[in-house]
Amino acid sequence: MNTYLGIDIGTSAVKVLLVNIDGDALDSQSVSYGTDSPQALWNEQNPSVWWQSTLNCFEALRERNQSHWQRVAAIGLSGQMHGAVCLDEEREPVYPAILWNDGRAHKESATLNRLCPDIGYSAGVPAMPGFTAPKLLWLHDNEPDIFARIDKIILPKDYVRFMLTGECCTDVSDAAGTLWLNEAARDWDDGLLSACHLKRKHMPTLLEGNQISGTLLAEVADRLRLPDGILVAGGAGDASAGGIGIGAVNEGDAFLSLGTSGQIFVAKEQHSANPQGYIHAFAHALPDRWCHMACLLNGASPLLWFSSITSTPIDVLLSEAEAANDQHRGVFFMPYLNGERTPHNNPFATGSFQGLTAHTSRNDMTQAILEGIAFSFRDCLLALESANTYLSSLGAIGGGVKSDYWLQMLSDVLNLVIHKYDGAETGPALGAARLAILCHTERSIEAVCQSPAIEKTFMPNAERHAFYADKHAQFSSLFKVLEPTYG
Repeated sequence: MNTYLGIDIGTSAVKVLLVNIDGDALDSQSVSYGTDSPQALWNEQNPSVWWQSTLNCFEALRERNQSHWQRVAAIGLSGQMHGAVCLDEEREPVYPAILWNDGRAHKESATLNRLCPDIGYSAGVPAMPGFTAPKLLWLHDNEPDIFARIDKIILPKDYVRFMLTGECCTDVSDAAGTLWLNEAARDWDDGLLSACHLKRKHMPTLLEGNQISGTLLAEVADRLRLPDGILVAGGAGDASAGGIGIGAVNEGDAFLSLGTSGQIFVAKEQHSANPQGYIHAFAHALPDRWCHMACLLNGASPLLWFSSITSTPIDVLLSEAEAANDQHRGVFFMPYLNGERTPHNNPFATGSFQGLTAHTSRNDMTQAILEGIAFSFRDCLLALESANTYLSSLGAIGGGVKSDYWLQMLSDVLNLVIHKYDGAETGPALGAARLAILCHTERSIEAVCQSPAIEKTFMPNAERHAFYADKHAQFSSLFKVLEPTYG
């Protein structure tokens, strides 16, 4: 029986998932790495780190799964979106990859919005610093010698694809996050490219996520001890891959992702832009499907930050907060350690605690962090509702879903039913593996992209929701007072 690999090139780690033809997980491996921040607002990674980490994952999986390894038939890819990976004619990176949470291109974002006033409709969202297009404008204006050497611009997962296959391709869902894709047409937009001093020749070939992008290079197959001729699927940006992994492929299917960043993702049958609330109206990774996304730059990452500075493991912080279970402390946390996207579009937004006293405990601060992130998700939900996207339930994926206490809090704050699925932590890697199955077999999208079994359901409590609605209003008022000036 054939097996399949799903690779997710994340912000903090590569994760590789080995599945059987039914998409059931057989094994997984992850390798962590860091981010370089040479200046304020800058976040970069060396693309070679992704490739070496992928190789390390492959080696570990091969050693543990010799028989399954020899039956790998196809590979799927997922990855962090919006990263600018710039290659020269020799296909070597000319600059570190500028990541999704990099805020240096705020002036260039304003320039793009001025030059292309309809960008929010054609590209699905107004220009913001995290997207790929403003980063290229920044390179053009600030590093002209480097910009002149650029021959191809690809996205993080597509660098790993290039190392696997030698092909420069991307799928439409990842291309959606560049701001160069006309979302309705699912094709590059010449006007948006021209505004960034680029042409189609600089762009990778566009594919749907379930199409074949190439086959494993012979020398790579030999190095990995894999059979020749293994297919590599078009893949997906991590948001769409998460949707495919959780079965969010039809109109109204929705999930909440709680990883380094955070999203609320809703599948759509048609493209419909509503840029006023900074909702992302993007192409989904499967043909004739689109999505609405509300995106946070700060998902579970503030909790990781607090864990680091207190030298306390996250699971200890969570268990302490759950044991205390005290929502009535007057401590607030603004979770904007990396600026914010939906609904504020402000790379200068900062994090802070408010209401600390001599009696404030570590538990109080952890509780405030969990609530602050939950309130940010409520801001996203309200932005989606302003775009006429209404929800009654959400699936949940990502590392943050390990905590039932946090999921119940999110259910109460959002006033939504939240389903925790079996294997929810596999997230985008499972979606990538499912795209590998689709590109290699004749199985239907409906058969492959089913929702996993529900492990647990969290129902909102009306009394707690009313309490949190009032606390969210206080949180919003604090942010308005504390928000730094954009630009």
